[in-house]
Amino acid sequence: MKLLLPEFGLLIWTLVAFLVVFFILKKFAWPAIVKGLADREKSIADSLSTAERVRQEMMQLKSDNEALLVKAREERALLIRDAKEVSDKMITEAKDKARTEYDRIVSDAQSTINQQKMAAITDLKNQVGNLVIEISEKVLRRELGNKTEQEKYIKELADEVKLN
Repeated sequence: MKLLLPEFGLLIWTLVAFLVVFFILKKFAWPAIVKGLADREKSIADSLSTAERVRQEMMQLKSDNEALLVKAREERALLIRDAKEVSDKMITEAKDKARTEYDRIVSDAQSTINQQKMAAITDLKNQVGNLVIEISEKVLRRELGNKTEQEKYIKELADEVKLN
């Protein structure tokens, strides 16, 4: 039972030792501990606010990136559309130019053909006229009295003449 009920002197000395240690701790240790806890609490709060600020910045950057991507896609679509319009326009212009050149070449060819045709007809008329004059001249030089001989001679001359 002596262990359960300590002596009165032991209680006093234990209490005195506790109070001395308590006052020493209160004087030197508690301010350092409280200051360390306050510093730790402040650093945790700063870290949390920094993390929140960084998270907000990241969200802002993400939304900015998404906006830039949307804008880039719109610009790409616009550039592709413009390029397609330009290429279609160039193709149309090239077709029109080719059609105009084709029409001009065909027109020039037809006019050249008509000129050559007219020249050939004129030349043919001149040759026919010359042949008619030659035949008439030869027929007139022959005797005009013998009609059968004249016809025979005209036939011979016509057989001799070959048209080109």
